[in-house]
Amino acid sequence: MNWRALWHVGLSALLLCALLLCALPAWAHKASDSYLVLQVSGAEVSGQWDIALRDIDFALGLDADGNGDITWGELRARHADIAAWATSALTLERGGTCPLQVTQHQVDTHTDGAYAVLTLQGQCPAAKGDLALHYRLLFEQDALHRGLLRLELDGLTHSAVLAPDTAQQRFAVGDASRLTQFGQFLVQGVWHIWIGFDHILFLLSLLLPVVLVRRAGVWQGVGRFRDALREVLWVVTAFTAAHSITLSLAALRVVELPSRWVESAIALSVLLAAANNLWPVVGERRWMVAFGFGLIHGFGFASVLAELGLPQETLVLSLVGFNLGVEVGQLAIVAVFLPLIFWLRNTPAYRRGIFVGGSLLTMAIALVWLAERTLDLRLISAS
Repeated sequence: MNWRALWHVGLSALLLCALLLCALPAWAHKASDSYLVLQVSGAEVSGQWDIALRDIDFALGLDADGNGDITWGELRARHADIAAWATSALTLERGGTCPLQVTQHQVDTHTDGAYAVLTLQGQCPAAKGDLALHYRLLFEQDALHRGLLRLELDGLTHSAVLAPDTAQQRFAVGDASRLTQFGQFLVQGVWHIWIGFDHILFLLSLLLPVVLVRRAGVWQGVGRFRDALREVLWVVTAFTAAHSITLSLAALRVVELPSRWVESAIALSVLLAAANNLWPVVGERRWMVAFGFGLIHGFGFASVLAELGLPQETLVLSLVGFNLGVEVGQLAIVAVFLPLIFWLRNTPAYRRGIFVGGSLLTMAIALVWLAERTLDLRLISAS
């Protein structure tokens, strides 16, 4: 084997490993989110904070008997601990620190499971001026955690996504910058596609065959880069159009589907897209697969926005920014992946290792996801 062939094999193996590494952390698709709604009127603070029971259990250990189920009794026994833990992770300042108290504990069901609902009350030293907020929940344990904030400050609504790099924010009276909110949700759209490993595997499964053409039952490399690029544009445009439709419908609450149905269907879409590479049914009309299953993926994208309950005018702005961010993140993946696979398209290492091996690996991962999501199992530990 010459050095060039060895280099192709090595790079192909690296790409295959990248597919696996992308998928391993993501046995559960839904990222960790909390939903924080605050009303600040003068010096008075009130609000509601929804935190997933699985996150509280991860941080504090609610399952006292270790049977895998969290009962109301187990939750009630830890109310004081939960309140202390939550309020220690949130600081508000208006003329000084605004002490917060949890006045009521409830439980509610979101699309991805049960949440503790904490009713908040507080009093600020001043009734006027900017409001500073510092959010620290779960960041030390899970850097992917996000706090979705809706703030009504003296009658004006603000929204924000609270992440490790945006944990401290200041909100000015009479200034709810639409551009700032748009930028925040655009960044979160990019981030969401990059940590949405099942979305990435679906996209990569559709990209793997675009640098190949099937002649007499045999895969061969395409002759020109623009031929592959044209196919990619069809696929990406179809996927974008489809998930934009359902993302909008779901975020605006026109259509709502159970999270388990959506996540199971997304896993199935990854499985079928990879299987179509090995046993072609759709053939060169992969854009139809991208559009059909893109409708399902849009419901998955919408989960980060739908449950925040933003006012209509803010929701539309956030929706546009988030959707554009998803597209930017998606195009960044294509821009890196497509030139590499085009360069490798005529090598046996690509056709047998990346194309066949990657498709088989993707099918195996998707089967695990499908079993976990439909049967509510944990086949492989995420730890």
